[in-house]
Amino acid sequence: MHAVAIESHQFGENVDLLTRMYQLRRRIFHDRLEWDVSVSNDMELDVFDTLSPSYLAVLSDRKEVLGCVRLLPTTGPTMLGDVFASLLAGAPMPRDRRILESSRFCVDTQRLADTSTGGLSRATFMLFAAMIEYLRRTESCSIVTVTDVRMERILRRAGWPLQRIAPPRPLGRTMALAGYLHCNDSAFSALCRQADISSPVLGIPMESEQA
Repeated sequence: MHAVAIESHQFGENVDLLTRMYQLRRRIFHDRLEWDVSVSNDMELDVFDTLSPSYLAVLSDRKEVLGCVRLLPTTGPTMLGDVFASLLAGAPMPRDRRILESSRFCVDTQRLADTSTGGLSRATFMLFAAMIEYLRRTESCSIVTVTDVRMERILRRAGWPLQRIAPPRPLGRTMALAGYLHCNDSAFSALCRQADISSPVLGIPMESEQA
């Protein structure tokens, strides 16, 4: 198991990897969670996937995508600012080159037999650690995200607590909220320890390695 970062200029040489990632998102968000998301050719994509995001993914040794997350700069369109602005409760939308937005975070727990501290999978810890390492790599300070109270508890248990922007609000069948995840050295060390990995966490995609 290892984590990779896929930048927009690498999309063309990593089509198969991206396809597996979008298929995982369809299984998680459409099939399992029954979110109202767009599905095309067995994949889940939306308009924010057309804005040259960066993706982080956790891959198995057999190249299965076990988890992924999408990252976008907050200087452009964001899900929080353009779709879920009500979760800001009047607070300004962050617009800063050093703040990224994360979305579409998911881990395929049904494929994972291993768990680590607190019942969380090793892939979850690895993906969290990859997010902090990506903040360091891009000289960013924070991630802003839309999540729910269940994921807020998971982040707290993992040692990377969310800083709320406003109290949770009902959104569909869940209690949703917006918050910050900050670049934090102690959290990074704790996540790496629980994932049983060492820095650097992020490598290059396998397809790029073989090109």
